[in-house]
Amino acid sequence: MYPSYLNLSIKEIKRRAEMAKKLLSPCRLCPRNCKVDRLKNEKGICRLGNKAMISFSYPHFGEEKCLVGKYGSGTIFFTYCNLSCVYCQNYEISQMGIGREVSKEELAEAMLKLQGFNCHNINLVTPGPQVPFILEALVVAIEKGLKIPLVYNTSGYESVKVLRLLEGIVDIYMPDFKYSDEEMAIKYSAAPKYPEIAKRAIKEMHRQVGNLEIDEKGIARRGILVRHLVLPGGIAGTEKVMEFLANEISKNTFVDIMAQYRPYWKAFQYPPLNRSITVEEFVKAKEAALKAGLKRIYP
Repeated sequence: MYPSYLNLSIKEIKRRAEMAKKLLSPCRLCPRNCKVDRLKNEKGICRLGNKAMISFSYPHFGEEKCLVGKYGSGTIFFTYCNLSCVYCQNYEISQMGIGREVSKEELAEAMLKLQGFNCHNINLVTPGPQVPFILEALVVAIEKGLKIPLVYNTSGYESVKVLRLLEGIVDIYMPDFKYSDEEMAIKYSAAPKYPEIAKRAIKEMHRQVGNLEIDEKGIARRGILVRHLVLPGGIAGTEKVMEFLANEISKNTFVDIMAQYRPYWKAFQYPPLNRSITVEEFVKAKEAALKAGLKRIYP
């Protein structure tokens, strides 16, 4: 399938990149609105400055089957994050900042290298705080032959204004919906208004790309795929998350209910996050999705 960004002119993508870059000074790229001057390399909550920063890039085979296919999802892990989840399994990247600054040419080359491995997509992990740099790199990559879909792999804590700059550029949105209770979001991710913000973001993503479309080979080509990590003790508020997706997005929303929670980072200091989920908790989460009327539940 022809990726959406090839329907836009290079001039238009450059214009979007310039608009995104203006949001760096003062920074309003994410809902936190830190308003530091990132163009002067001032750093806010996400700890990022005026350059792209990545940790790793490689063909990833641990994602959903429709993203992985035969050759893998071409995953680029961006360094740092605008959340502070106490249980983050990628804390070395998101919290400790393992990674390096790269130019737009280097980021474009990473995309092209993944395409050269026959990956089915470019999977941008935690891209929100780095959207201007991604768009600048995309221009370079397109000019050098990039032609596979972009996956926007996010925590869900996104600005609708920024998402609108990505319309017609991103083919597959893959947001988390972490919590339905703001108190839990503040306590465990330092994310005020998370449920409200995630709902607005997911609605905008769905408006742009619709329900997930999977081709005859089982590969996702366009649409939204929502992830929900089941947390111990009902912390995630799964039932309300599923009701929102079914009633306010679509009963055909592709939802990955994830059972892989393990205590990482600072989780041992926050019971009940100091344990894995039980089989009963996972079964209850899937039952909540079915009760809400969702029809595309993964796995």
